[in-house]
Amino acid sequence: MTVVMTDTVVFDTGVKGRGLRTTKDLCAGEVVLAEPSFAAVVFDSLSQQVCHSCFRRQANLHRCAQCKFAHYCDRTCQTACWDEHKQECGAIKKNGKAPNENVRLAARVLWRIQKDTGIVSDSQLTSVDQLEDHVADMPADNLKELKIDVHNFLDYCPNTRHGVEYISHIFGIINCNGFTLSDQRGQQAVGVGLFPNLCLVNHDCWPNCAVILNHGNQSALNATFHSKRRVELRALGKIAENEELTVGYVDFLNVSTDRQRALKHQYHFDCTCKSCSKNLKDDLMMAAKETEGNKPSDELVKEVQELSLECLAKVEAARTAGDFHEVVKLCRECLDKQKPVLADTHLYQLRMLSAASEVLSYLKFFSEAAEYSRRMVEGYMKLYHPNNAQLGMATMRAGVTHWHAGLIEVGHGMICKAYAILMITHGPNHSITKDLESMRMQTEMEQRIFKQNECVYHSMREAALQNKSMGMMAEAVSVEDNVKALFHKQ
Repeated sequence: MTVVMTDTVVFDTGVKGRGLRTTKDLCAGEVVLAEPSFAAVVFDSLSQQVCHSCFRRQANLHRCAQCKFAHYCDRTCQTACWDEHKQECGAIKKNGKAPNENVRLAARVLWRIQKDTGIVSDSQLTSVDQLEDHVADMPADNLKELKIDVHNFLDYCPNTRHGVEYISHIFGIINCNGFTLSDQRGQQAVGVGLFPNLCLVNHDCWPNCAVILNHGNQSALNATFHSKRRVELRALGKIAENEELTVGYVDFLNVSTDRQRALKHQYHFDCTCKSCSKNLKDDLMMAAKETEGNKPSDELVKEVQELSLECLAKVEAARTAGDFHEVVKLCRECLDKQKPVLADTHLYQLRMLSAASEVLSYLKFFSEAAEYSRRMVEGYMKLYHPNNAQLGMATMRAGVTHWHAGLIEVGHGMICKAYAILMITHGPNHSITKDLESMRMQTEMEQRIFKQNECVYHSMREAALQNKSMGMMAEAVSVEDNVKALFHKQ
């Protein structure tokens, strides 16, 4: 697959270096750039759970018979990935084990450069080795890790023709240009890849584009219709001709000083975007609750904020340990103290609501989870860009939680809102959007049943959740032909 681009050009931005801008007006959801990876690898910890070709996470993957490390959905995915895996397969087999993901990705990049000289198509706007490495800007600890990676690389590829300086350059490029790849549901980071054209798109905390991973399609019977995994750069709204294209390197849901610190640490630049320069929405993110013109004292706000930080650390520790009931206990206690003091847009309260709703949903306490997720989404909507992908995903999860709690009308409304956002950020053919469309159709059908006969709806729902057959279901069939299948996703 070649790189697909609309009318975009590379230009000199001045302080930020090179950038990409559009040469025509763009509409919301329009694909500006579609680019397959130059090289990509699955994380070590998920090497047996994620396909090394399409990066989908699923059970019963087929293992490479040679290296016994790489795993694939089926023979089709394995064949599609063979050009990428061939040299890796021999190296792993010879060494007896696979190195970490950084070393594996560096090796794939260098093998690809050796084969294609760093340019794989006429649409590639820059060669890989022209990308910034920022090795000179790395702190001592990062340089120490880089030297270890270079040493491990030389053990892994002892016959490489490249010197230590050039290998270090490639590791530096990966460190500040690598793009994290998610699974097909967008729920977990599963790997990392390098996309040269995407690396030309500069950061803005309030960007005009979103980047998503399209996992491609290997299921068609005719291989002509197969497509590779690729990143897609999509417009979040109308973009005027000659406007620079930007994406967010970090989550907007942090105050400007924290975002600037993260960007400086990872990408080695000082963010001077409008959101950071003017501290936009920082006041909302750290606001105290106001009731009839009255606010709590500064001392009380400070006390609750410090308590919140301590509690968030405890929640993370309990979640990591798998003690989910302790997570729920901590969240409830903290949220009770936050609610009368912190605004509904306060970051610490939103983070606690997110943790509570996630764990309660996992434990199937859907009614309580639904309330927390509703408050979380309402806060997000006041902070995020209206077409932010994370807002769309959070709204989708909240909608599903309400659906499972039997709150069909609110759930359907949230799922519809999420669908509208993800149609822009992910497009109609992404697996997440397709799943969401199925949920939207199903909840719409359930909502019609609910409005026609609320008693029948709740009886059916109870029966479906308990896996019992009820005579009342036969009555409902006359109301809706497909009613027996209403709850198969519950």
